[in-house]
Amino acid sequence: MSRIVVLGGGESGVGSAVLAKVKGFDVFLSDKGNIADKYVDMLKEWDIPYEMGRHSEELILNADEVIKSPGIPTSAPMVQKVTEKGISVISEIEFAGRYDSARKVCITGSNGKTTTTSLIYHLLQQAGLNVGLGGNIGKSYAYQVATEQHDIYVLELSSFQLDNVYDFKADIAIITNITPDHLDRYDYKMENYVKSKFRITRNMSADDCFIFCSDDEITINHLNQIVVKARKLPFSQKTEVEQGAFVKDDRMIVRYKDQECDMYLQELALGGKHNVYNSMAAAIAAKVMDIDNEHIREGLATFQAVEHRLEKVLSIRDVLYINDSKATNVDSAWYALECQTRPVVWIVGGTDKGNDYSSLVPLVKEKVKAVICMGVDNRKIHEAFGDIVSEMHDVTSAQDAVKTASGLASAGDVVLLSPCCASFDLFRNYEDRGRQFKEAVRNL
Repeated sequence: MSRIVVLGGGESGVGSAVLAKVKGFDVFLSDKGNIADKYVDMLKEWDIPYEMGRHSEELILNADEVIKSPGIPTSAPMVQKVTEKGISVISEIEFAGRYDSARKVCITGSNGKTTTTSLIYHLLQQAGLNVGLGGNIGKSYAYQVATEQHDIYVLELSSFQLDNVYDFKADIAIITNITPDHLDRYDYKMENYVKSKFRITRNMSADDCFIFCSDDEITINHLNQIVVKARKLPFSQKTEVEQGAFVKDDRMIVRYKDQECDMYLQELALGGKHNVYNSMAAAIAAKVMDIDNEHIREGLATFQAVEHRLEKVLSIRDVLYINDSKATNVDSAWYALECQTRPVVWIVGGTDKGNDYSSLVPLVKEKVKAVICMGVDNRKIHEAFGDIVSEMHDVTSAQDAVKTASGLASAGDVVLLSPCCASFDLFRNYEDRGRQFKEAVRNL
């Protein structure tokens, strides 16, 4: 019996362990930190041996294959030892893909991938298809392959999840855009990060479709250097395209083969330029999946915003509080600031990932009246904006950030949590940061 060892006891790792158990492997899970109670209960329910608080070499280095959770870097000492022993290291996505014959719509990108993924899932669900949602969102893809039966999966894939895929193949692949992000995991080399994103096109054939933003210079530059066999379907807000999607006369127009679907931008449920891009990518995928125009229009008009992504929390004394905790890079924060029409008290900060804040300076000059730095080390933020914003404050909790913001905001202002940074200095993850922010707002 082949032995599978799973490193990491979160959603991805436990889902992988359950699938390995279902498929008859000798499986063991190891997490150097603590495992949440709900995952401990799942491991016990499936009778899967595990350890937490340590990595025992004698229980790990005898594996035939190791499934690594995406949050663990390849530089981690145990991953290095596994690699030195010549043991194959794969991701949950690679492992689950071996046992899944469903059609797969896969989405990656620096920004917009969660919204685009959720939009596509909504469109396919509205059309009555048997569809699962997974990857970097929702339930573990591997767990669903083990316990459910779907005809289609819509999978949000981070660069970390793509790093250890080899034979996995998307039927429809989408890259929303590529901007500097997670460079700390890629030797601070943009080229390495771009290559990681493009792994989503790996193994695609001429029968498959690759959807991408032709307005995104980094995407286009790399696409011009490589061969992608899949049919290419661009989307653009700048130029008309023969196949794909574009904007003309305040309408979004989608063309696929001999079909066309159009919709006025004001009818889209999600506002802002960035969400027009997300809506175009989702609509192209829906057309490729043979969804009729009526369902596409209805789905794009009725979609509810994703939690932690420009989520309107409450309006208190005519001050609107917006939770954009998922904005963990500069480009996400740029979009969040760009679509604001009221003066902004901006809550920013966290674990810096090699950020260059210069692109935000014009927007901050134009829109931001005060900056609240919510992080352990805020030096780079002060250096970037200290000379252009008169009010800058440092806090170390969501409660203090909201309390400070409420004192600075006037009627008609927006308090925007759009951190630009990862959350790991003060919070478990961006969801924890967003929920603590919302709780603090409700307690005002």
